[in-house]
Amino acid sequence: MGSSLEQATMRRVTWRLVPFLCVLYTIAFIDRINVGFAALTMSKDLGLTPTMFGFGAGLFFIAYFLFEVPSNLMLDKVGARRWIARVMITWGIISMGFAFIDSANQFYVLRFLLGIAEAGFFPGVILYLTYWFPKRWRGRVTAGFVVAIPIASAIAAPISGYLLAMEGVLGFHGWQWMFILEAAPAVALGFVCLFFLTDKPEQATWLAPEQRDWLVAEMAKEQGIPERHSLREIGATLISWPVLRLSLVYFGLTTGLYGIELWLPQIVKGFGLSNIEVGFVSAIPYLLAIATMGLWARHSDRTGERFGHVAIACLVGCGGLMIAGLVHTLAIPTVIFLSLAIAGVMAARPPFWQLPPEFLSGAKLAGGIAAINSIGNLGGFVGPSLIGWAREATGSFTAGLMISAMTLGVSALFVLSLKRSARIEAKTDASVPVGAASPASH
Repeated sequence: MGSSLEQATMRRVTWRLVPFLCVLYTIAFIDRINVGFAALTMSKDLGLTPTMFGFGAGLFFIAYFLFEVPSNLMLDKVGARRWIARVMITWGIISMGFAFIDSANQFYVLRFLLGIAEAGFFPGVILYLTYWFPKRWRGRVTAGFVVAIPIASAIAAPISGYLLAMEGVLGFHGWQWMFILEAAPAVALGFVCLFFLTDKPEQATWLAPEQRDWLVAEMAKEQGIPERHSLREIGATLISWPVLRLSLVYFGLTTGLYGIELWLPQIVKGFGLSNIEVGFVSAIPYLLAIATMGLWARHSDRTGERFGHVAIACLVGCGGLMIAGLVHTLAIPTVIFLSLAIAGVMAARPPFWQLPPEFLSGAKLAGGIAAINSIGNLGGFVGPSLIGWAREATGSFTAGLMISAMTLGVSALFVLSLKRSARIEAKTDASVPVGAASPASH
């Protein structure tokens, strides 16, 4: 009975929350990366060099870094429903504003403001999922949410290609239409959040009473006695060695991801394709990633192993990027190996986000997840900037792709280091006499 009740409850919660959150993140990610497609024509209109574009595209992540932790702590305080709605409405309005810029400086300012507006959305949802799903469910559920990244990229690629073809309609450039039409859903869905999302399981009137009671009891049992932490304790957590190592792992993942994401349209454009053709070819790597993420996350859940799944995926991404850098002048091999790299980077994300709850809980978890995401997302500044600089300095994408590959290799090493630390800590805890405090509890 317990098993059937659990299955029915989790199925209901999953179908209620995950598809909607996936749609929200799909819209968010489209608004985050569509600048890569806009650059196909916008850079010329605004006079942006590759270095200027890479710098401006990366400014989003500097703002993300600065405002992520405060935003996630606010979500924990005021509730996901209102905070996620606020995030979506403000980022949608700012994203529309890109349609009206006419200089590089305005481009820089709006990319920074967009980072402020969106800060807290991704780690906020990751935190939100810990309120609703027991640990044994989170790998596949996180994959169901994070799969929005390749879905968004696959959708945005052909749509953006067609929107760029609206050049001159009502006196607007195609890239202006792209920003307006792709940002409007964020504002609309922000208002939908206020009516659709539920902050905690005990408020879920859409669950049957026995399902709600089971879920509330299950989450209370798993989370234990609610912990209250001072700001000093939370601050100490943010600079602890496990959090810093997890941040460095995520830094490598985001350097690899956004280095490819924001430059992929221009890499593909170099093969002599039209903007519409660029859109369709750019979607290919993400279609592979969609399948890979789900299979890898399910395998991680089934085995209960996280560290190795992250490390192996990072190494696959590293190898794909290195080979793509070597063959980047050949269209088909480049697309194949960039597809392999993107599949590896994407597959690492769901098991990666199961690691922070192993080290943190309570408000420390809210702050820790935000810190990992914000520090890690600095890779979103480094990746595009490095590739832009290397492209302008050398005339090719080889050096930039190689550097991005190296960061993924380093991420794999840090994951293995964390695995070793966890094994040592587990042995230490096992050797502590019953009733004594373990070193980890101090």
